[in-house]
Amino acid sequence: MPDESFDLSIAENGPRCLFFSGGTALRGVSRELMRHTANSVHVITPYDSGGSSAVLRRAFGMPAVGDIRNRLMALADLSEKGGREIFALFTYRFSRKESNADLAAELRRIAQGKHILVNLLPETKRPLIQDHIQYFLQVMPADFDLRGASIGNIVLTAGYLSHGRRLAPVIEIFSRLAGVRGAVCPAVDRDLHLAAELADGDIVVGQHLLTGKETGPLSSPIKRVWQTQALDSAAPVVSSAERDVCAHIESADLICYPVGSFYSSVVANLLPQGIGACVAANPCPKVFVPNPVGDPELLGHGVTDQVRVLRRYLQLSGAPEAAEVLGIVLVDRNQPYPGGLDISALEHLGVTVVDTSLASAESAPCFDPVLLTEALLSCLP
Repeated sequence: MPDESFDLSIAENGPRCLFFSGGTALRGVSRELMRHTANSVHVITPYDSGGSSAVLRRAFGMPAVGDIRNRLMALADLSEKGGREIFALFTYRFSRKESNADLAAELRRIAQGKHILVNLLPETKRPLIQDHIQYFLQVMPADFDLRGASIGNIVLTAGYLSHGRRLAPVIEIFSRLAGVRGAVCPAVDRDLHLAAELADGDIVVGQHLLTGKETGPLSSPIKRVWQTQALDSAAPVVSSAERDVCAHIESADLICYPVGSFYSSVVANLLPQGIGACVAANPCPKVFVPNPVGDPELLGHGVTDQVRVLRRYLQLSGAPEAAEVLGIVLVDRNQPYPGGLDISALEHLGVTVVDTSLASAESAPCFDPVLLTEALLSCLP
């Protein structure tokens, strides 16, 4: 559990920095950013199709909530009363070794307030969480596999189902509950999946097959990605950006395409129609932070290629061809950048390359959250 506590009074009027991301790559930066602003915005991909997220999605036909829960916890104020206890409960995972019957019994104890993780919560916060878990128990299929399930994901799922199958209301409720310092929202609130065509012509459906975490790395570079309705179909589906996402983009002081799984976290957020148009309409700085270490999704892609890809998908989601949608590339030339870092080629594309120290001796070749946060904030006007 993070042990930081923040004096956030100075951050209430901090800058509105918006990130298109997903997964865990931005966890450290999210917590460091809390020292400077309570107004960061995190647009998160809801396409995860692996692990315990896949179990929930199959059972309830819903977007993935795991990355949303992860970012909510990264932005939670642990200095608030009950903050650490909320964090402990929301990040608790069931064992993969115990029987499903034993895990169901443990879940019932949590719902009944007979579990240590619930007993530690402030009395004012227990009923809401218990009610959501009790609701989940009522709608949970008899054969639902609880092994490895996250309590936070279960609570968010219950809230999604009980609020008309919408993510925004339950995110708002639990943001207040956990003292979240920032805004977290899905790029699209629909039960959709990712599909990709590889350079060798193969079609891959499912985010879990793109990341290389569950099935091994791709054998051929990704050529293009799109949204699809189900894991058994590669037929393209068009979605529209959520209204609150557009409002956040239009009011941002800085827009960032950060480190993370390039296609399944960053590009995936740009697929809903309207995203590119909103980015183009905002004159704020738009910063790309390429990944300095290996990313299985970037087979054969150098940093220059990544800039071209980001611009292409922003145009596909509504940005005019000549619009400024990516103006700054933040790099540390002392890091490896598999696929290559060609600063002159980047400048030829019309972007400003900011070359600065982003990795510490302890973090290298990965970026240090403090250095990266400071570099990003230095790009503000």
